[in-house]
Amino acid sequence: MNKKKFYAQAGMPQTTIGAAQEAWRVFGIMSEFVEATDRLQGVCPAVSVFGSARIDEHSPVYRLTETIARKLSDSGFAVISGGGAGTMEAANRGAFAGSSPSVGLNIELPHEQMGNPYQDIVIYFRHFFARKYMFVRFASAYVVMPGGFGTLDELMEVITLVQTQKISRIPIILVGSDFWRGLMDWLREQLLDRGMVSPEDLEIVQIIDDPDAIVAAIFRHYETRSFSALSAEQELLLNL
Repeated sequence: MNKKKFYAQAGMPQTTIGAAQEAWRVFGIMSEFVEATDRLQGVCPAVSVFGSARIDEHSPVYRLTETIARKLSDSGFAVISGGGAGTMEAANRGAFAGSSPSVGLNIELPHEQMGNPYQDIVIYFRHFFARKYMFVRFASAYVVMPGGFGTLDELMEVITLVQTQKISRIPIILVGSDFWRGLMDWLREQLLDRGMVSPEDLEIVQIIDDPDAIVAAIFRHYETRSFSALSAEQELLLNL
């Protein structure tokens, strides 16, 4: 018997039923946070990789993503992706063949999302915001491949968190000069020139195409500090 039918047979008024259903939703969301946090607690350092779900394994972007993920994995970084097809599969596939964990944060969708077979750690989410939090919570860096609305959403989310100092600055690397250059030009011409962002805001991201240079840039960022979040940084993450 589903919960709605149970409440109806118990003679509960509609307003009470609605409140009870909302309470159950909150518990469901909490369970996603608890399970994911517990399973990812030992995954450090890690790099979150984003990109289009709609490319196939013959795409140059797929092959480049796989190469980058393999190099990250062999360098000691767990690789976190969305667990689906396309770029997500390439990222998991490269890491799966490497020496560090391949992590998939899968989302339940009515279409497009099917889990790929290259995941050492598989976690499922119903709620986008819980999943997005985990991408940020456990990432020492972001690598962003060419992608669509979802990729842009994740990119702008983490840029905003860094800009507003809700998280500490981490490397945010855009891969694919031809793809991203137009966006960066637009940000300069439309946002910077109109005073809507500061010059230093555009320095939050960097464009790097070479896989070895990507790994080197991440290590360079952490030359003077640990990959693990400091106590003040952990407090920030708890208050996202």
